[in-house]
Amino acid sequence: MSRIDLHLHSTVSDGRFTPEEVVRKAAAAGLSVIALTDHDNVDGIPPALEEAKNFPGLKVIPGVEISSDVPQGEVHLLGYSIDYAHRELLASLEKMRESRLKRAQGMVARLESLGIIIKWERVREIAGSGSIARPHIAQALLEKGYISSIKEAFNKYIGWGGPAYVEREKLSPAESLELILRAKGLPVLAHPLTINDPEAMIRELKERGLVGLEAYYDNYTPEEINRLVSLADNYALIATGGSDYHGLDDTAETMMGGTAVPMKSVEQLALAAQQILKPSNP
Repeated sequence: MSRIDLHLHSTVSDGRFTPEEVVRKAAAAGLSVIALTDHDNVDGIPPALEEAKNFPGLKVIPGVEISSDVPQGEVHLLGYSIDYAHRELLASLEKMRESRLKRAQGMVARLESLGIIIKWERVREIAGSGSIARPHIAQALLEKGYISSIKEAFNKYIGWGGPAYVEREKLSPAESLELILRAKGLPVLAHPLTINDPEAMIRELKERGLVGLEAYYDNYTPEEINRLVSLADNYALIATGGSDYHGLDDTAETMMGGTAVPMKSVEQLALAAQQILKPSNP
């Protein structure tokens, strides 16, 4: 098991465990550095940092994951060491969450038109106080027996291009990256192999200030990881990684700490964060 996991979700977005529970689970698993990266939401960071005070051997990096829109899909950007009280960031994330809510309502309606009936009230109950997202719809589908796994919900119904998929308002990748930079964060391209032409996206975003590339991820093969590490090296990017753990399906998803991430990634991110915080020369 890795002692580093830089991609974790909580109930603040679409994870199963509260921010405090994520911290406690990480500490119990022997992790030394984690990043809480909820979708379009930083509300979980303060309670996670507070809980981490009980575990001196565990460092929590404030983070966020922002979904960006491109033709025929999405690009996700992680922001590490983010100023989670930044006003523009908070306002932009609030708009994104409102868009998620409308999108989720549209998906429930589309599912109903397909003869697949789940109650909107149940989706809200599953989401709790967090942002409503597609995994919450997937859980409702699972409860009703329409699917046998969370992954099947995305593949069959609510993934991009699926019969119940609904677009939502999103920033472009460049806009998301610039928002992270303005909030003093380190922008990292998440799970790049979900992008049609990852190198073209890397080139575009590198010119705008991209800092890292998520090379160690979920179930990437050694060959895929080596390819991404080489890309990171070629573009002078930090190779980061994490499990993308949500806690929704222990039989299918990578567990917390289940992706081998080198300590070098954390050290390079820390150095980059220090550079951002340095005052500009007069």
